[in-house]
Amino acid sequence: MQKVLVIGCPGGGKSTFARALRDSTGLPLHYLDRIWHRPDGSNISRQAFDAQLEHILHQSRWIIDGNYQRTLALRLEHCDTVFLLDYPVSVCLAGAEARIGTVREDLPWVEQAFDPEFRQWIEDFPHDQLPRIYELLKQYRENRTIFVFHSRKEADDWLCNWASALERQQIPNISKP
Repeated sequence: MQKVLVIGCPGGGKSTFARALRDSTGLPLHYLDRIWHRPDGSNISRQAFDAQLEHILHQSRWIIDGNYQRTLALRLEHCDTVFLLDYPVSVCLAGAEARIGTVREDLPWVEQAFDPEFRQWIEDFPHDQLPRIYELLKQYRENRTIFVFHSRKEADDWLCNWASALERQQIPNISKP
């Protein structure tokens, strides 16, 4: 596990999971939201984003947190491990709402309100985004370890077991779902 993707619906806890994974593995963590968004809420160009992403992908070790489906196939080509947080919409909505007003290392500004368009994007995620994500995971499953968690407890349990195994220098052999 040297090149890791953490993907899933906004509000599901991807960044929290990615930080815990970074802290237990020492892998460098890159947030796609930090690359794409400027502190004033505007975005960099697609070309600038793609150039920064390419730079990261050619490094020997990393965790990349974020969906950005336009570049998911490219990231899947380069990764060896994928964590998909496939949580219920209600969990994601609650997570997105709970972080409003919070300073976060994964976003270059503090969200002041739950944007209705963003809320709708989360509500539509299972129908508009998730099928394509699963399709791409199926397409890229060879030579990759793919974990799909359907609850925060599953993800937390995996992290706890991973951290314990690292302490004992025994990495768990968890098969693909």
